[in-house]
Amino acid sequence: MSVYNYKIDFDNVMKTELLFISTLCMLSMTIHAQRGARIAYLDMNVILSKNKEFITANRLLDEKTAQWKKEIELKKTQLKRIEDQFAVEKILLTPELIADRELEIKDFASEVISLQEKRFGPNGDMMIQKNQLLKPVQDQILSIVQDIAKERKYDFVFDRSSDIIMLYSAKNYDISELVLRRIQAQERIKERKINSAKKVLGKVNN
Repeated sequence: MSVYNYKIDFDNVMKTELLFISTLCMLSMTIHAQRGARIAYLDMNVILSKNKEFITANRLLDEKTAQWKKEIELKKTQLKRIEDQFAVEKILLTPELIADRELEIKDFASEVISLQEKRFGPNGDMMIQKNQLLKPVQDQILSIVQDIAKERKYDFVFDRSSDIIMLYSAKNYDISELVLRRIQAQERIKERKINSAKKVLGKVNN
């Protein structure tokens, strides 16, 4: 008896919303072309690779995922041991005992599949953890991109690391570094607030 192996896709963690926005933009570009659309682009891979919060969140998610995969593999090993033992003993069992053991194996296999679904299903623990850990970072980046687009009056901002093909892109239209600088500025402000709060608590405790 085999157990369904649930496939986990860890790619494109942060690109869904930007890709959706970019696709809408591509569909509407012809409308704006006559008045001369202002366009910029960014590289989400570059931004995420230098984002401390994303790196930390992704590491925590990887640790959780490894823990859950180990848990599932242990269950699969136990199931295999039960199946092998049954195969050896089956010839010595009565039809009633064979039926009981087959039911036991079937129930255990169902438990393994249920655990896989619980951990890595569409509404499973992995998706919940991903939203809790990564969505704040995603929201921060999208907010900054939207602010820059409004300030500089860009009609479209594309992610060159997404599935949209960019045959050529001039460097002066790349706002990746600008987005990074704003993220870093927000991180410094947050750190100063945390440090100030720690100092206040330290004085109170003293």
